[in-house]
Amino acid sequence: MYSQILRDILMEYEKKRDRAVYEQKLRTEKVYNKVPRIREIDRSILKTGLLMSKAVIENPKNYKENIKKVKKEIEKLKMEKAYILTENNIPLDYLDTYFECNECQDTGYLPNGDKCNCLKQVLISKAYGMSNIENVLKKENFQTFNINIFPDEPIEGERMTPRENMANITSICEGFVNNFDENNEENLLFYGSTGLGKTFMCNCIAKALLDKNKIVIYQTAFKILEIIEKRRFGRDLDRFNDWDYELLFQADLLIIDDLGTELSNAFTNAEIFNIVNTRLINNTKTIISTNLTPKEISETYTDRVFSRVLERFIPLRFFGPDLRYYRWEAK
Repeated sequence: MYSQILRDILMEYEKKRDRAVYEQKLRTEKVYNKVPRIREIDRSILKTGLLMSKAVIENPKNYKENIKKVKKEIEKLKMEKAYILTENNIPLDYLDTYFECNECQDTGYLPNGDKCNCLKQVLISKAYGMSNIENVLKKENFQTFNINIFPDEPIEGERMTPRENMANITSICEGFVNNFDENNEENLLFYGSTGLGKTFMCNCIAKALLDKNKIVIYQTAFKILEIIEKRRFGRDLDRFNDWDYELLFQADLLIIDDLGTELSNAFTNAEIFNIVNTRLINNTKTIISTNLTPKEISETYTDRVFSRVLERFIPLRFFGPDLRYYRWEAK
């Protein structure tokens, strides 16, 4: 899917580049009509450049002297051209090709083959748009995360305080991000009641990976089933070209939020298993966030779904008071 997205973006780059070249030709023709001598000079520069290439081919051992003469002639022509442009109040760069990015000349790639920063930014923006949480991520990320909002008082029956537990979870999640490209088969299961920071932590991970140019899809289980139902039962023929469906399987990271809130039946259980299992087979990573306990998950879904989740996911339990009654800042 990343390659498809990249191809589409590069097609847009090609259109930008073609437009820039076309507009340059229009400006050039306008100047030629106004100042015919400029056309003559450009033709002479081109002809002289060809002579330079010919000199190298015909006399590879003693071409340096001829090259020196040719370069001198080209410089002379360029100086005349600059003088005439100035005399006619035409900017010296008027005949240049105006690319949006001069670093890569709207190709997306630098001369050494690396992606240009402009292409990286487009890919990141594209990923943000598809993640459905672009605006949220500006506020909820590892940089804005404040561990002090979690109480540091012991809770009966727990060996760690909520703050200590969250510090441990944060460490594991940061490791998940840092080692994302490793073939370590890491997937995460966030579980616990509402208002404990599961969604915030999902957002932190999504933001960090999107900034690394990864394709992250963040959807609720309910929305995922809507996408699947459209694919399975929709009458629109274009449904088979629906990226939303393909991305569920091919995104670098799929975050399934609120697992257990969707209608549970044989169809939904099979589809959830198909998505999770396919991603496990393909070693594409997944995060599942749910309010259900492992016991409730086993009661809601088939045994094979449950066993897959526990077998290949790192379970992280969130506990403590409902943080919706707190502000995400230190008191």
